[in-house]
Amino acid sequence: MELFKNRQKRRRERLQRLYERHKRIHKLLREHGEDILKSENFMRTRKHIQHGTMTVHNHCMDVARYSLLINKKLGIGCNKHDLIRGALLHDYFLYDWHDKAYLSQRKRLHGFHHPMTALQNAEKEYDLNDVQREIIKKHMWPLSVVPPTCREAWVVTAADKYCSLMETVGFHRGHGAKAS
Repeated sequence: MELFKNRQKRRRERLQRLYERHKRIHKLLREHGEDILKSENFMRTRKHIQHGTMTVHNHCMDVARYSLLINKKLGIGCNKHDLIRGALLHDYFLYDWHDKAYLSQRKRLHGFHHPMTALQNAEKEYDLNDVQREIIKKHMWPLSVVPPTCREAWVVTAADKYCSLMETVGFHRGHGAKAS
């Protein structure tokens, strides 16, 4: 009986720690990216699927969360403001890349050209610094050929690859595109 009580207590403590971490991450996201999170165009990313059933919106949110977790776990010392803003905007391409009619007009594949499209869209709406531009521009490395040169871009690139893999194989599932 004592073993059962100890297990329940450890489980409650673990859930409490996860809840507190979740609250801290969301507070950071709001603190550093509230203007992005509330923007009309960022809200539109809820209509497009990224990988599997995950929307672009949820994918970007996950990449921002995992970027913060990787940074903290590995003690990398990234600038959280740049890390969050770059992660939220890394896939700010604002179109449905699954739309065959749209893609047939493109000369290059989505994976190769969407970082520059995302950067152009983000620059129209937000004041970006060099680190944030670097994150958006190089998050598709090695497809972007030139590797990232700042630690924030490396962290977002790693988080993006992890999230994309989990979404593609079905471990991270979204709820499909939502009409708003």
